[in-house]
Amino acid sequence: METTNKLSNPNPMPQVIDPTPTQQLMKPSAMQQANPGSLQVINPTPMQHEVTTKINPVPLHQLTRHDRSMITMSDDNIMMKQIHATHAPDGREFDVKPLFQLVEDILNRATPGVDPLISDAQTRIETSDDRTHQASFIALLEALSFTIDRIACQIAYKSLGGGDAHATTLSIFDLLTSYSWEAKLVLTLSAFAVTYGEFWLLAQISSSNQLAKSMAILKQVPIVLEYSGLLKPRFDALNNLIKAMVAITRCIIEFKELPPMYISQDVSALATALTHIPTAVYWTIRSVVACATQITTLTSMGHEYWISATNEAWELSTLAHKINSILDLLKKQLTLCHQYIDDKRSAEAFQTLLNLFESIHIDNMKILRALISPKDDVLPLLEGSTKRRVNIDVLRRKNVLLLLSGLSISQDELSVLEQIYNESRVHGNRMEYQYEVVWIPVVDRSVVWTDAMQNRFETLQATMPWYSVYTPTQIDRAVIRFIKEVWHFRNKPILVVLDPQGKVVSPNAIHMMWIWGSTAFPFTSLREEALWREESWKLELLVDGIDPTILNWIKEGKYIYLYGGTDMEWIRKFTTTARAVASTARIPLEMVYVGKSKKREQVRKCTTAITLEKLSYCWPDLAMVWFFWIRLESMMFSKIQLGSTVDVDPMLREIKKLLSYDKEGGWAVLSKGSFVFVNGHSSTVLPTFTEYNAWKDDVPPKGFDRACMDFHNKLHGESQPCCRFEFPSEFGRIPENIKCPECLRIMEKYITFGCCHDENGISAHY
Repeated sequence: METTNKLSNPNPMPQVIDPTPTQQLMKPSAMQQANPGSLQVINPTPMQHEVTTKINPVPLHQLTRHDRSMITMSDDNIMMKQIHATHAPDGREFDVKPLFQLVEDILNRATPGVDPLISDAQTRIETSDDRTHQASFIALLEALSFTIDRIACQIAYKSLGGGDAHATTLSIFDLLTSYSWEAKLVLTLSAFAVTYGEFWLLAQISSSNQLAKSMAILKQVPIVLEYSGLLKPRFDALNNLIKAMVAITRCIIEFKELPPMYISQDVSALATALTHIPTAVYWTIRSVVACATQITTLTSMGHEYWISATNEAWELSTLAHKINSILDLLKKQLTLCHQYIDDKRSAEAFQTLLNLFESIHIDNMKILRALISPKDDVLPLLEGSTKRRVNIDVLRRKNVLLLLSGLSISQDELSVLEQIYNESRVHGNRMEYQYEVVWIPVVDRSVVWTDAMQNRFETLQATMPWYSVYTPTQIDRAVIRFIKEVWHFRNKPILVVLDPQGKVVSPNAIHMMWIWGSTAFPFTSLREEALWREESWKLELLVDGIDPTILNWIKEGKYIYLYGGTDMEWIRKFTTTARAVASTARIPLEMVYVGKSKKREQVRKCTTAITLEKLSYCWPDLAMVWFFWIRLESMMFSKIQLGSTVDVDPMLREIKKLLSYDKEGGWAVLSKGSFVFVNGHSSTVLPTFTEYNAWKDDVPPKGFDRACMDFHNKLHGESQPCCRFEFPSEFGRIPENIKCPECLRIMEKYITFGCCHDENGISAHY
């Protein structure tokens, strides 16, 4: 019984808290070996086994019975006041990351029968092996080894001495008063890793190493392994708790690593996290105590005891649940912190872009790197013809056209752009064609990048003969914001033109490209104004670059009627009547169906019917129809962009009329050669021909074109159709107001939603 008293009342605390130099280096197992009483219990004789039953330390369920009340306490204020009272950091800090990675590796390799705690632990540790041998890290370990050993001794002493878990945890906080919260955690985990790693190291190598085998027998490892099946629930709970402890430690370290230049402690998310971190540290260290008690129990008590103990797994699972609950809260706050930092960085990068474009540069490299390669990718571009990755230097001191679009850019748009681009390459020795095109896909970074989007991107990229960014993910969020806010990109493609010094000479030259192609180079506003001064309201303006057949008819001086719409009944009446009038008046007539700006499938059906019934000539390729209307819209936007209005610009007035008629049914443009003499709605054009007898007598003195124009104007004055314009929301620059081309009043503004069931519509996937 004297031996019992000696174990129940071990040496006084000061001997453990202030160990001799020899004791500083001793692990808990070594201290046990130095105690003769402990040595007698490890391999007991039958008589000694009877003594063991009497001299065992306080059973584990008694050590943790206070935990249950502590875990379920509704008010932790008193407990946390005790913890905060022990916290007095002296300002000295060290990088805990290398030590934590070493602890992770130990726990990962030691943990039996479970998935790795960290999926990339192997890679990370192999990478950090060099770090652990660096002089600075070795010096750090030397400075901290004393503290780590003190913690290990404290935990082992308390586990065998019968103190409750809260008191043991509090004593560890007393040892670590001068350290930061994350340092307290990592140091305590390090102390546990020594004990835990030693136990499983012996288990793993005892079969091949005689020294390890003897040590394992001394620590009862073979007996533990013999009963591993019965102990599986406890080991599972232990592993889950260790996993939670490592995860929450990593999370707390991440808070410490947040860049202070982008986030301060008064930010709500960080302030909330800092409030909960002391609680998280307390419960994690307390969980370390519980885990260490499990290992100490296995190596210090007879197997009859730890086989009969049934509450330990429940205690460990309860602690794991507690830690995971706190971890979930901290992770949410960490996500909010990262979002806040990303926003701050994005705002900073956005301002940097603004400043760059306001500055003068000797070339375009700074601008292009900021837009295309903010992360200094060595080969950020894909060359169109060779499909090889190239350096951004290929664009140095060149005129660069940035093609900005979503993944919904249509094949029609790409086909026409490719034709214009290829023509510029043929005439590459001429100054007006010296430019390069770079496609930058504008993708919403908040949307998850899917395989379907990647396939769409690669398909588009493969068809482009010009440069493109290698991957959309290399485009920074700040650049996307700049493109949308400064260059007013929505979803429709735009073409931003940079001169050889990186200065924006046109925020959107796409309209100039559609109207004049490469002739518009260098795509400046001055060049745009000069080109418009050379134009007039004539048929070439509408069909130039689309169909050479019509240009030949113009040269021959024929009467040419362009008409559109999808009402086949009106189309039949108009073409039949117009042809009959032309026959009567003996004029050479050609008619061309140019469809409608939308309803592509209906236009296809009308084209088929017109061709079968031989009503008129039709464009065989619907891309030509699309190009006719996109050019017409571009003319209007170009004029508006230059500040033109319908009351002073007759050309803009006629363009707007035609676009409005397209929205309100059928229409026709009548010309003699280049001269357009009627631009009318179906409601006035068809009656003009059906009532030919009313104006046929004016044909000999005035000519057919003038007589037809005068009669149509008379009908038009009696019945003016409503005018309507549609500006899709994806257009970047929508005018605040617009004048009616008929009556010159300011038009009313409405917001409408529409769907034309067009296969070329914007895909919901993109």
